Amino acid sequence: MKLTFLGAADCVTGSRHLLELPTQSKKGQPQLQRLLLDCGLFQGYKTLRERNWSGLGVDASSLDAVLLSHAHLDHSGYIPALIQQGFKGQIFSTGATHDLCEVLLLDSAKLQEEDARRANRYGSSKHATALPLYTVADAKKALAHFVGIPRDGRLQLGSNAIRFTPVGHLLGASAIAIESQGRTLVFSGDLGRSHDPLMPPPQAIAHADVLLIESTYGDRLHAPEDVSARLAQIIRNTFRRGGSVLLPSFAVGRAQALLHLLQGLRASGQLDADVPIYLDSPMADLATQLTIKHKKLLRISGAAAANLCDGVQFITKPALSQAMAKSFAGPRTKSSIIISASGMATGGRVLNYLESMAPQARHHIAFPGFQVSGTRGAKLVEGAREIKLHGHYLSVNAEVSHLEGLSGHADADELMAWLRHFQAPPAQTFVVHGDPAASDALRTRIQDELGWRVRAPQHGETVAL
Repeated sequence: MKLTFLGAADCVTGSRHLLELPTQSKKGQPQLQRLLLDCGLFQGYKTLRERNWSGLGVDASSLDAVLLSHAHLDHSGYIPALIQQGFKGQIFSTGATHDLCEVLLLDSAKLQEEDARRANRYGSSKHATALPLYTVADAKKALAHFVGIPRDGRLQLGSNAIRFTPVGHLLGASAIAIESQGRTLVFSGDLGRSHDPLMPPPQAIAHADVLLIESTYGDRLHAPEDVSARLAQIIRNTFRRGGSVLLPSFAVGRAQALLHLLQGLRASGQLDADVPIYLDSPMADLATQLTIKHKKLLRISGAAAANLCDGVQFITKPALSQAMAKSFAGPRTKSSIIISASGMATGGRVLNYLESMAPQARHHIAFPGFQVSGTRGAKLVEGAREIKLHGHYLSVNAEVSHLEGLSGHADADELMAWLRHFQAPPAQTFVVHGDPAASDALRTRIQDELGWRVRAPQHGETVAL
């Protein structure tokens, strides 16, 4: 058994891990099986994003299958490029993950094409002709490779047994266990929170011989705050000074959690029923419909899921979105709440709102999700008073805050609590999917508190198991 870390080994993005293990053909002949755990995009700093253009690092056509933990683009967003490079195998995921990927991958491809057209129009590419990383046609081809797993989360690939275990975080998100010749490797994927507004807590796993554990929040604890009360306070204070609240949100997961919290504030009388709530993200609209479709996966009631969109105004047409965003630059009599993507302000319609609202001191910009280092969102929550947007620098006078309590990621204590469910120490534990400081902090805690053999691998490293 051999493991190669092709992504998320020295950073919190680009999740890709190649597992090579023995199997047997139907006739009982020994063979080598090559499985890719996740196939994500690198995001954040330019040096990381450039890795997306360097190829996978192995021959894509040699892979037998992709096992996908969940739909977020840093775990799934490279799949169309994999198809481009000759992958012919199957992509196994839960049904909810497939449904979300249908939304996310097509949108990502559309943005890739738009970025290339924009670069060619303005001559901003260092290449004579800018090309997208992949196209909408590539994304559609990729979706044809998806295969749903059985309801019990178990499937058989050759002589190797695979098990998907729900871990909260996002609709369909799962840890993946691969059992081969009596040994089990467990890949955590991204673990959710114990008290997420929408998703149930991650399910425990009892045994692993080899463990890959994510470390997104490996060096941090979520603030012990009532996020609903904090959001209510932000809204009250902002409305009092005549401003509006902008919530740059991930279209999938966090936008729906925000809608649930806002409906709760309305029901409790902390938010007037006539306060306009705008959802300006076509993808978030689709994701909300899928959330309702998969309501049995949520911790809230079916009725609460069905009511997520009550009184919410959807902004669908681009022209209306642009006009709405511009209206916040001038005097506005009605304070409003706007949820718009992207969640790290790296692109999408939220940029138009930032351009109008960031210079205005009366407004408030509250980020409800994890911010990858190097992104515009990370710079804002770190206190930047100037950001580059649409080719020029923009002053930031609006109040900016980070609703860390609304993050979908387990914090360091929650990660450790999940690890303590293992009945015996894994022979090898690898800390992945975290910035270097976060990965090393979690590695140290695992070593000191649990006494396990653990380390953080390097990008491109191959280890024998």
